[in-house]
Amino acid sequence: MNALQSQSSKIKIRYALLLAIALLFISFKGLAQSASSKDYFTVENYYKVKWGFADEFISLWKTNHYPLLKKAIEKGDVISITASKPRYHSGEDTRWDFRVTLVFKNAAAAFDPDLTTPYKAQLYPDLAALAKAEQHRFELLLAHWDIEVAGEPLN
Repeated sequence: MNALQSQSSKIKIRYALLLAIALLFISFKGLAQSASSKDYFTVENYYKVKWGFADEFISLWKTNHYPLLKKAIEKGDVISITASKPRYHSGEDTRWDFRVTLVFKNAAAAFDPDLTTPYKAQLYPDLAALAKAEQHRFELLLAHWDIEVAGEPLN
């Protein structure tokens, strides 16, 4: 084997080792994420609003509450946020107008009453205006309930 072939073989071996290390790192990172995802705590928030006011309620929620939750995502306390509304209406006894699904990093974060408090002054310099807007949002509510949900394996 000449010197050029030997050098080429060494480079190939180094690349193969780097690739193997990278794959191991990715595998361990995936294992760590799946292990920590066992601690995730998912809550669905349901809102039933006065007839004709659902759009206003959702707009207020997006303006006043969603930015606070996005800050909690940046900090890592909230993993994800999804929202939905029904396409059609149902009976009054089963009706809901807005659903928000929050995945928290753990139950402690989900039950922390001050989770978003540190971000209020940062995002809303006029806290009195925020309080008034939030009061109005809650005046539009007829009912609100939170349900802890857990995935159910189908296999």
